[in-house]
Amino acid sequence: MQSLELLLDDDTDATVRAEWTVLRDAGLPSQADHTGVSNAPHVTLLVTEHLPTADDDLASELGPMLPLRVRLGPVVAFPGRRLVLARLVLVDEPLLRMHAAALGRSGASATPLTANGRWVPHVTLARGIPEEDAARALALRWAPDLAGTVTQVRRWDSTARQTFAVAAARTQA
Repeated sequence: MQSLELLLDDDTDATVRAEWTVLRDAGLPSQADHTGVSNAPHVTLLVTEHLPTADDDLASELGPMLPLRVRLGPVVAFPGRRLVLARLVLVDEPLLRMHAAALGRSGASATPLTANGRWVPHVTLARGIPEEDAARALALRWAPDLAGTVTQVRRWDSTARQTFAVAAARTQA
């Protein structure tokens, strides 16, 4: 599998990591439990079996859209055998343009959950929350909506188990 992911600015990243710690300190599953170097708060833009487009081509399309303002909204639990706890990302026109550009330029066949019209942008806080712990997890003290910025696009290659920088916001000199 290949995915394109949006990375957050340092302050928003730190706030999400603090929320991971809140979960871990409460004895619940947390993304903080995953200590791999590639584990970072992110919004998955696209997941596909094969990404036929070169990173340089993706960068030429997506790079000019950075930085991208985002708002992380309420904490929700996505259903499944075990729940995924996440912060919804409030959808606006620039975010939808970024998603459409990634789908269009990539030439990839998106998995159903990242396909146009089905994508629910979010930042994962935990995977594997037992259903009986959902109420406790949702009742933890969460920061109000967070205003942040997407500063980078990266590609995750699950076979190589590596991330690759695709595009980054230009900094003011």
